[in-house]
Order: sequence, then structure tokens, then C-alpha cells
Amino acid sequence: MQRAVRPHRKRSFGWGYKALSAGCRRFLWNKMLSMNLQRLRDKQLIMRYNESAWWLTFWKKSDEFGFLATAQSQVLQQCLKDLDRAFSDGFDRKQPLKRTPQFKKKGMGDSFRFPQSIRLEGSSVFLPKIGWVRMRLSREIEGSIRSATVSRRGKHWFVSILTAIEVAEPVHELSTAVGIDRGVVNLAVLSDGSTFEGSKPLKRLARKTKFSNNWMRQRERITRLHIKIADARNDAIHKATTIISKSHAVIVLEDLRTKNMTASAKGSLDEPGSKFRQKAGLNRSILDMGWFEFGRQLEYKQRWRGGQVILINPRNTSRKCSDCGFTDKVNRPSQAQFSCMACGHSENADVNAAKKHSGGRACR
Repeated sequence: MQRAVRPHRKRSFGWGYKALSAGCRRFLWNKMLSMNLQRLRDKQLIMRYNESAWWLTFWKKSDEFGFLATAQSQVLQQCLKDLDRAFSDGFDRKQPLKRTPQFKKKGMGDSFRFPQSIRLEGSSVFLPKIGWVRMRLSREIEGSIRSATVSRRGKHWFVSILTAIEVAEPVHELSTAVGIDRGVVNLAVLSDGSTFEGSKPLKRLARKTKFSNNWMRQRERITRLHIKIADARNDAIHKATTIISKSHAVIVLEDLRTKNMTASAKGSLDEPGSKFRQKAGLNRSILDMGWFEFGRQLEYKQRWRGGQVILINPRNTSRKCSDCGFTDKVNRPSQAQFSCMACGHSENADVNAAKKHSGGRACR
């Protein structure tokens, strides 16, 4: 048996304490991060959780930072633990994406977490120092409650309940394998010919006149619009990944480094980049599709179902023939068409690439 931990999101609610808690957590994160970055510049060891907790206790008793005492103590302790883990991940060579923790901005990613003392009763949830709050369940709660995270999206606040349940070791009910090619025209093209278009919400936004009176009338309206954009993208990705995960036990994907692929092409004053406007458009299309989120969802959904996701080197996959293996850039005369100059094999370029991803595994 293995323990599965899954989040349960709830309908938004409001009370005055939420902004204060989020603000205290953001201040503590930025303050401690600034001190650790200064230590790194001075070639000193960074503060780990125990030393950071000592500073938190000291600040809560001080006149300058005494406002921190108004926040629930475990919320701030969880903040320090998150920062400690972020630094550990940043220096971990085994982590695929290593980077220094970033400063947090007001209104962006505001959240705080309660690790215990959460209770549910009917349509209400009890949160420490906040009390009972009415809510609307998005799904039934299963398993034992482990934590509750309060987060803000636009002007609304949500609470996500994390629970743990015992489940049997999953075994996928199918044995089929499929290769997937991600693109900017289609979200995903499978080696069996199936196509998932994606929502392309940013492309729809581009049809509006930028900075017009209607576009700029209210900052809140723009915020709501971007939330709808994110929801539309996430909805399309969830639907596609659920269908693919249910239909195939083995999924083969290119190991794409989205962060590197969407880096700016502007360069520097000494070495200016070229065609950076075209590159900016390509970056926007890649991010609009949500390639990283698509791969992330496939991986955890396959784990839930007992399936597998295999990542392969993406080099030359768009130029290599799925029939004979001949590789040359002339094989792809256009974005949509693939025509092998060696064996004459011809088909949609994305389907050919997806077949190469599958590595010859049958799609039964």
C-alpha cells in the first residue's frame, strides 16, 4: 500500500485576517531571503531553519517588527521551512531546475499554510486564529487532513485542504504506448494520429486593442481576464492529459527545457541578439500552450494510474524519419509537412515526430 496525498480546493471566502497573514508571510520571506543572500555575498553559510526561527522569535518581541506577532505562529514557521527547502533545492545538483529563491511581490502568489488544527463541519472549515468560515465544497473530503493552504486569485481567496489516503499500488489497466509531440500550432500530436489543439487563450486576448479605454478601464478587470486565461489553459491541459493517461500505459515525451527555450533573444549592449521580436512571439506561443504544465500533469496522472512517462532527447526528432531513420533538415520542407528524402515517407510533421518519440513501441 502507498499513501497518496491530494489537494481539495474550496470556494472563495473573505475575512480581514487573510491579507495580514499573507503580508506577514511575504515580509518574513523577503527579510530572511535578503539576509541569506547577503551572507552568500560575504561567503558565509546561510541560515537554516533553526537559526531563522530564532530570529523570528526575536523580531516578534521587537518594536520594529512586532507586527509579526499578529500572524498565526505556525504560518510564519511554515514560511521559514519553505524558504529553507527552497535553498536546499537551489543547491541540490540532482534537481533539474536549480535557482536561488526569488523575492515575493504583493498581490502575486499571496498565500499561507496551516499545518494542523484544521476541522471540517458541514459547509464550514475551522482555521486557527480565523475561526469557522463558511465554504462550498468542490469535492468530498477523503482521508485524514494534513494541512490547509489559503491563497488569493484576483480579489478572491480560496482554501485548499491537503489530505492523505491509503491506496493500493496502481497498475495501469492498458498496455499501450504512445509518443507525443508538443507544438505551438497544436498542444499535442500523438503517434496514433490523435490531435489536441489547446485553448490558445493569449491569442484570443491579442485581438483586443491594447491600452484602449476598455482594455485599461480597471486593473481588476485585467486581473480577472488573466485568471480566466489561466483557467482556460489549465482546463484544456487537464482534459487532454486525462484522456491520454487513461488511454495509454506508456507515454514518451521530448525532454524539453521550456525555461531555456523561452529565454529572451535580446542579448546585451555588447552582444545584441537578432530576430528577438520573432523569438518573443515564439516564446509567447510556447508559454500560451503550457508545455511544462502538460508534462507535469501527465507524469503525476500516470503515477496515479500505474503508468509511465519516458523522457527522450529532443535532438533532431523533427528531422528524423520515423520509417527509415534518415535525418536531415531537408526532410521538413515546411512547418506542417515531413517528406523523407531517402525513403520517400511523407506525412504530417508532428505525427512523424510523435512516432519517433514512441521509439517503435506499438500503439495497440
